[in-house]
Amino acid sequence: MTEGKAAPTSAEQGSRNLLVRAAAAVVLAPLTIALAYAGGWLWVALVTLAVVGLYVEWLSVVGGFAPRAVATGAAAFAAAGFFLATGRIDLTLAVLLLGIGIVVLLVPERRFWIGTGFAYAGAAQVASVLVRLDQAYGFAALMFVLLIVWVTDSGGYFAGKGIGGPKLWPRVSPKKTWAGAVGGFAASLVVATGFVAFGSGKVTPILLLGAMLSIASQLGDLFESAVKRRFGVKDSSQIIPGHGGLLDRLDGFVAAVVLAAILGFLRGGADGVGRGLMVW
Repeated sequence: MTEGKAAPTSAEQGSRNLLVRAAAAVVLAPLTIALAYAGGWLWVALVTLAVVGLYVEWLSVVGGFAPRAVATGAAAFAAAGFFLATGRIDLTLAVLLLGIGIVVLLVPERRFWIGTGFAYAGAAQVASVLVRLDQAYGFAALMFVLLIVWVTDSGGYFAGKGIGGPKLWPRVSPKKTWAGAVGGFAASLVVATGFVAFGSGKVTPILLLGAMLSIASQLGDLFESAVKRRFGVKDSSQIIPGHGGLLDRLDGFVAAVVLAAILGFLRGGADGVGRGLMVW
């Protein structure tokens, strides 16, 4: 007679999950950075694939997954990616407006949620490309956004696990704590300070920008959690080991990069978003 194995403790499960998360990050982060550095068609292609995935996962979460809506959305994002890569922002916006108009008509019973998901993915696509578009400052600006989001997430994870304490918003995200929110925010300021040390902008504007993007990242995370809780979904998918789906992984980035694109556009125009962010 053989004895069954004891069930893993919560500490063991947590350690395994951390290892899986770390392994996934080791693979995905360098690939993302390499394509961000390359820019051009390669970065647009990655962004477009990611936003199609975001859109498909969103449809699955809200119960609006329909082949015609998926196909129409994917075609619209592919066309938008082509126009973004050729610098035609006007045609990009036109095709996205046409796309959202069609998809909401195709699935009328989920019109609001499908339209919201399309707009969410479309905003992420346009913003991610605009931030990188500036040849002189685009890569630095995009890395600033990515690093702020990554350290906000990682700092929040470790501070939340290590310190614990009162929950941030238990009705929406039961695991998030105020300690995690403050820890992630503090980590973002360290990254912003590092950029200043290497000559990227003045202290006060860059620290303020880092703080704003960190807060936006955390609000984006809470927004996605609220949508999933509204529809009784835990993870948007299991495509990324240890992280869940693309929505789970990119929620903070979407909010942060959209805010960054808006701020950069206001200061530098469509062709100078990166400069608008990094030069003060």
